[in-house]
Amino acid sequence: MQAITVRDQEAGLAGLTLTEVPYPHLAENEVMVRVHAAGFTPGELTWPGTWTDRAGRDRTPSVPGHEVSGVVTELGYGTTGLSVGQRVFGLTDWTRNGSLAEYVAVEARNLAPLPADVDHAVATATVISGLTAWQALFVHARIEAGQTVLIHGAAGGVGSIAVQLAREVGARVIGTGRARDRDTALKLGVDAFVDLQNDTLEDVGQVDVVFDVIGGDIRDRSTALVRPGGTLVTIASPPEIQPQNGRAIFFVVEADRSQLTELATRLRDGRLTPNVGATRPLSEAVAAFGPDAPRVPGKTIIRVTNDD
Repeated sequence: MQAITVRDQEAGLAGLTLTEVPYPHLAENEVMVRVHAAGFTPGELTWPGTWTDRAGRDRTPSVPGHEVSGVVTELGYGTTGLSVGQRVFGLTDWTRNGSLAEYVAVEARNLAPLPADVDHAVATATVISGLTAWQALFVHARIEAGQTVLIHGAAGGVGSIAVQLAREVGARVIGTGRARDRDTALKLGVDAFVDLQNDTLEDVGQVDVVFDVIGGDIRDRSTALVRPGGTLVTIASPPEIQPQNGRAIFFVVEADRSQLTELATRLRDGRLTPNVGATRPLSEAVAAFGPDAPRVPGKTIIRVTNDD
């Protein structure tokens, strides 16, 4: 089958190639997914799991991409909860070949059913960003109606979904970003926007929750904005400063079928819209993500097949 592979960590994005690779092995409690749409995060090329398996053994050439939407074509021994021919979407394992391929083997528990009227590209763009936003707001921060939530990077892939989810539960949302992000953030429904280049972050005042996707100085300055009993949640790096009388949490997103199902329901009902930029075929994936690729607002999704 055809897939995008990487062999050399030092080559970075220039090392992406389209090649023929063996059909995946299907293990117990797994399903084979014919990939319809796949997502790729350039940062994957710095993750240890891209280059080694769980035992630390070299696994190159490896297939990147961890966001997938497609159709189940085979069931591994003992697999329950999904069926052949079913539309699914979800997150592939960090230390195994991923979704930039015609087929991928995925643990069944990492996938959720996808409603028939939700486009595969839209579903794929929701996987990592949606799970990250959901876990930050509802699992770690436990936001409630009436609280004030500060969301950094409000117009980005993760931030834009976080804004929509926070607004849905009745929180007051303050978004941040660059000046060019203001209109996008306001359309998403933020109550106020802070231009991190020209406005003063500290003028925000105290908030119940900070969701940080930037890290560094912005994350550290935000700790002073967390009111007593509040929470700062970050996906950038472990926080070095704790809010006074509050808490700071760093986490790495995990697959969760029930959360994916919640996201799928919102996609189907039109209550959630991910930031999809361009869609490109698998044959153009190298050009889409390579070092010379033009910058496209939103997430670039690879359409592997259009046959549903």
